Amino acid sequence: MYSVFELIVAFLITAAAAALQGTVGVGFAMVSVPILTLVNSGLTPIPQVLLAFPMTIYMVVRERQHIDLRGAGWVLSGRLPGAIIGVTLLAILAQRTLDGMIAGIVLTAAVAMAAGWSVQQTRRNQVLAGVASGIAGTTSAIGGPPLAFLYQHSSGERLRSSLAAIFSVGITINVTILAIAGQIHREDVVTAAMLLPALTIGLYSSRWITGRIADATIRRGILIVSALAGAVLAVRTIVGS
Repeated sequence: MYSVFELIVAFLITAAAAALQGTVGVGFAMVSVPILTLVNSGLTPIPQVLLAFPMTIYMVVRERQHIDLRGAGWVLSGRLPGAIIGVTLLAILAQRTLDGMIAGIVLTAAVAMAAGWSVQQTRRNQVLAGVASGIAGTTSAIGGPPLAFLYQHSSGERLRSSLAAIFSVGITINVTILAIAGQIHREDVVTAAMLLPALTIGLYSSRWITGRIADATIRRGILIVSALAGAVLAVRTIVGS
């Protein structure tokens, strides 16, 4: 199914992306999906969606005392309609078109963060962020930027734990809808299983980093990975798959 070289690259990228997510709260799909798509399109995006579930559960347990339960609830109320829209888009649009759409979402969030813009965490904004995250997460496994933008001025602990709680429930919704729609295949499950040890290594290593970086550094890290992910998807849209 994959060459030895492709598996080695996939293992290294998955471990690095998991370490990034475990440290700053987002970044797993933003790093792994664009790069692994270029390595072998079979590595993405469904395997990353499947791997994200145990990753987010681990992070919820690790930092459960900092979760913004009320805000997470409103965000999640938008994830379900967002996931339904995402599945519909998968069925009617070409992947290149979807890449362009998600690149626009990611780059918009990155530019807004770079400009210092912020949004109040009102119920409306939380629901809208959930819808945007649900669409992006279902179609490309990159659902972090809209939520990172919403929580960008929160503490590192609050950002990581709240996003993990949102992702864990949101990913469950996404996987369920994708399975019902027949979008998850045996090859996706096998690929995710092969990359699970890499995910474990990356998450374990993040335990030694989280207490050693400032919140401002976390925000810069989110900005950088968002911009890079959006740029890669934009280039892929322009040149084609």
